[in-house]
Amino acid sequence: MKGHADHVLISGHDGGTGASRWTGIKNAGLPWELGLAETHQTLVANGLRGRVVLQTDGQLKVGRDVVIACLLGAEEFGFSTAPLIVLGCIMMRKCHTNTCPVGIATQDPVLREKFAGKPEHIINFFFMLAEEVREIMSQLGFRTINEMVGRSDMLEVDLDVLKGNEKLQNIDLSLILKPAAEISTEAVQYCVEKQDHGLDMALDNKLIASSRAALEKGFRVFIETPVRNTNRAVGTMLSHEVTKLYRMAGLPPDTIHVKLNGSAGQSFGAFLCPGITLELEGDSNDYVGKGLSGGKIVVYPPRNSQFIPQENIVIGNVALYGSTKGEAYFNGMAAERFCVRNSGAQAVVEGIGDHGCEYMTGGTVVILGKTGRNFAAGMSGGIAYVYDVDGMFSTRCNHELVDLYSVVEEDDIITLRMMIEQHRLNTGSVLAKDVLSNFEDILPKFVKVFPRDYKRVLENMKVEKVVKEAEQKVRKAGLGKKAGEVIKAPNGISVITKVDMV
Repeated sequence: MKGHADHVLISGHDGGTGASRWTGIKNAGLPWELGLAETHQTLVANGLRGRVVLQTDGQLKVGRDVVIACLLGAEEFGFSTAPLIVLGCIMMRKCHTNTCPVGIATQDPVLREKFAGKPEHIINFFFMLAEEVREIMSQLGFRTINEMVGRSDMLEVDLDVLKGNEKLQNIDLSLILKPAAEISTEAVQYCVEKQDHGLDMALDNKLIASSRAALEKGFRVFIETPVRNTNRAVGTMLSHEVTKLYRMAGLPPDTIHVKLNGSAGQSFGAFLCPGITLELEGDSNDYVGKGLSGGKIVVYPPRNSQFIPQENIVIGNVALYGSTKGEAYFNGMAAERFCVRNSGAQAVVEGIGDHGCEYMTGGTVVILGKTGRNFAAGMSGGIAYVYDVDGMFSTRCNHELVDLYSVVEEDDIITLRMMIEQHRLNTGSVLAKDVLSNFEDILPKFVKVFPRDYKRVLENMKVEKVVKEAEQKVRKAGLGKKAGEVIKAPNGISVITKVDMV
């Protein structure tokens, strides 16, 4: 059974990040009990339950929750809120603002000092949770978790609850509580086998074999091969081989250059490491460059195609999700959730869908075209430069954490021009060429998206650097000064000496 899921997670509406909006928490989603029961029954009915692990989460807190989830079909259980509370979380719902008062969801060193949690607290919580599960299991007559999975015949409706509320009178839970074993008597009720995903047939095996000279000797290699949408995570196994030998540093840029032609499958270039360049003439599915870790990805339409790149999508949803380092150039549009959680990669694209740069914490992104709605939601770091073609970008941007500026600073202008030039060189983009040829006239149409906290941190770093340089000059120019004495540095900044100078 190649290409099928090993793990299915049913996540209920009660859980979620503290950064979630109340509208979503109160009005979106369904209880995990519904999804879990239906998923388990469907997998059993189709003879697939034995090949997949079924997990559920969403405000599981006590042993009773675990037992109910198990009886409805789960064999794994996820916990987030409860362990956080054990560590000191007081549910202020400010996880995305860097102002967590108990020092959990923050990078502020002053607030982090307030963190009082210890590993022993979590260990104790799960020990006690497991003990409660064992007590309930013994009452039900089960010795192992596997014996309990899917035994919904051990659950029954509390009639007293139904009698006390008129709105519950017509609720029928019989389908949820129907044991899956009645649907298919011979089917397995929990995961008993590992699937063969055919990794021995993966395209990366060919790429690894063709890259031996680079892997063993550090020589540059160029590989050209077709690619299909059944080829998933192209470059990931190759990156693994590079990282095993050269660790985080990887190889020098472009040591392994892979030219692909066709339509790539999901996760093209996922976790691509330094030294590898993937050049794709064609298009790709979702998750291009997921977790990009130092490599370079270039995607452009077929050279003989007639469509206009900036009006057509060349890569799917959630490109560069969680990327930490590297470069990416896309001659065309990306779909939704472009650069979500990007923390260090540089990327250029010619238009994107909704929710671009969501939760971004670092890196630099250039959008040479329109964006969808809700751009920069939860964006706390990094910088984005958007070519505001129609002058309406402000209405499509989420202003909660970011401010918009004109691109007038010299550093910004240099960075923007350089990234567009790299985009032109790597993809042959006609749009990039047009922008560069009229750069001075088009520059006023670019908008700089700058997170407020990130701007404050950068400014503080600049001040600290200037003060440090001034103190060094003062030390050379003011030997013998006493601690606390004000000295004028050569650049005009007043510095108070922190220690007696010898």
